[in-house]
Formats: sequence, C-alpha cells, structure tokens
Amino acid sequence: MPTVRVLAFARLREILGESRDISLVEGATLRDLWPALLAVEPRLQGLESGMRFACNQRLCTEERTLVDGDEIALLPPFGGG
Repeated sequence: MPTVRVLAFARLREILGESRDISLVEGATLRDLWPALLAVEPRLQGLESGMRFACNQRLCTEERTLVDGDEIALLPPFGGG
C-alpha cells in the first residue's frame, strides 16, 4: 500500500496544511488521489476544477500510477497580471 506526501498550495494549503501523507491502494493513480483526499478532508469538495498535479517535481497526468514515497504537489489554477 503506497503512501504519498501531498504538498498543498494557495486555498488548498489553508485546508490541508503544508503537507499531508495519504495511503492509497496498490496501483492507485493520481485520479484516485482526489477521492482519497476528500475522504479525510471533505472541505476540499468543489476545489478540484482546473487542478494540475506534479509528481516528484514534474507535471504529470492523472493516469500516472503512484508508488510509495512519491511527492505530489496539488497545483490549483492561478491568475496573474
């Protein structure tokens, strides 16, 4: 059962804190991570729109399979000028 470290930024950090360890089932992908996060922190509901993920400091798609020790950064949409 892999355990990944989730790093949160912006509004997500206010809810999750700077980082949180999450255990997932074997073969879980990034797509499976969000429901696992919602199970421990329901206040995240509705914040997944436009979310991007970085795994071990590289942007990746939701199809990426997670392994024990991966570091996942949750990257919410942002704007600037």
